Amino acid sequence: MSVRVKICGLKEPAHVAAAVAAGAAYVGFVFFPKSPRHLAIPAATALAAEVPPGVAKVALTVNATDAELDAIAGAVAIDMLQLHGAEGPDRVAEVRTRYGLPVMKAVGVADEADLAAIRTYGKVADQLLIDAKPPKGAALPGGNGLAFDWRLVARKYWPCPWILAGGLTPENVATAIRLTGARQVDVSSGVESAPGVKDEALIRAFIAAARGAA
Repeated sequence: MSVRVKICGLKEPAHVAAAVAAGAAYVGFVFFPKSPRHLAIPAATALAAEVPPGVAKVALTVNATDAELDAIAGAVAIDMLQLHGAEGPDRVAEVRTRYGLPVMKAVGVADEADLAAIRTYGKVADQLLIDAKPPKGAALPGGNGLAFDWRLVARKYWPCPWILAGGLTPENVATAIRLTGARQVDVSSGVESAPGVKDEALIRAFIAAARGAA
């Protein structure tokens, strides 16, 4: 079975097209003003309209209010909501019910103690994104280009499908897949030439490396 790839933090039509052409299963749009990958809703609406059927459009939010989620879901043709903040299990369940969309919950991992949260969220989310826990005081909850000890999640089985994220690049993604057994991977900063600036060649290289590791 081929590894499914999510390219997150897309901002330009050419980069969306490159991700789709290379075989991405998901494209992610970031709605978080502190991020260099942040998109305004009108721009995201236009980008989402260019994504063909069969490629899931994911809206990444961080501790978003109902009003903020209403604005996104009401204007952008998204297929999934990604909650990348401190949302608790009850909030995840509430968002799933309110919008009738699958919810992907990001869980930060730094050590063995963090694995309990994966099991907890796996009972209420449709998918999990297992990422490196951001450094204390970091401005961004993800997209920091940091990896964690992949051995912590190697060959583990969670209550729902999961995506490996955190510090992945075209050079190391195949190793990460082989070590963990991940069937899905997520990348943002690892395919950029500068913060928030995607590189089409890196997108293609990442997807090829990930799919080649299957």
